[in-house]
Amino acid sequence: MSLKKLLDLSGKVAIVTGGSRGLGLQMAEALGEMGARVALTARKAVELEAAVKHLAAQGVEAMAVPVDLGRRESIPPTVDAVAARFGTVDILVNNAGTTWGAPAEDYPAEAWDKVMRLNIDAMFFLSQEVGRRFMIPRRSGKIVNVASVAGLSGNPPGMQTIAYNASKGAAVNLTRALAAEWGKYDINVNAICPGFFPSRMTHGLLGAIGDMVTAMTPLGRLGGEEDLKGAVVFLSSDASRHVTGQYLVVDGGASLF
Repeated sequence: MSLKKLLDLSGKVAIVTGGSRGLGLQMAEALGEMGARVALTARKAVELEAAVKHLAAQGVEAMAVPVDLGRRESIPPTVDAVAARFGTVDILVNNAGTTWGAPAEDYPAEAWDKVMRLNIDAMFFLSQEVGRRFMIPRRSGKIVNVASVAGLSGNPPGMQTIAYNASKGAAVNLTRALAAEWGKYDINVNAICPGFFPSRMTHGLLGAIGDMVTAMTPLGRLGGEEDLKGAVVFLSSDASRHVTGQYLVVDGGASLF
């Protein structure tokens, strides 16, 4: 099979959570460019509709599902909506996430719960729903969990995001555990661990430590708008059919030190 064929996603259906902007929309663009039909989820309907129009202008068939995935009961209806429009799900990109900054000794319980509900609970229960309804019966599927380099180590000075780090570490091991269980169904489960990318979530933080992060990164720059596209297409396509339970760090080499 040619490499172009291995990377081709024509006829595939992908869900991208947190897909209305930032890294989620960039990954949706990449999947759509390779032929996938894309369902985007996020909380804000206005932003979602703008994202769908943006993708349509690029020739990508997309739909919007406004939803708060931090509410566990919202997950089955979300999958119902995608199935009603596209019939199935072949690719799931669990990208939705949130953070909260506070010293560990003063970290609010409600903040911890909010981060965990979206960053790890939603990741598992949406994977479970899509897996048992579509991927396991069909015995094929691709799940890509967006973790973070924050799940692999501590923080640079100035960051106090213990729940975020804990959730992203859990995402890495959830990926490995689920890959081990679902390999028998020919379902590939992998993770991407981005480093520092400019986004609405990181705007204030990078304003404070962006120069330091750049100076400590071997490639000498932050992540850009194109830098996750190749990774998500690779892990969503047949090009990665013998790769599962792995995490791919995309951080310009910053985690080498």
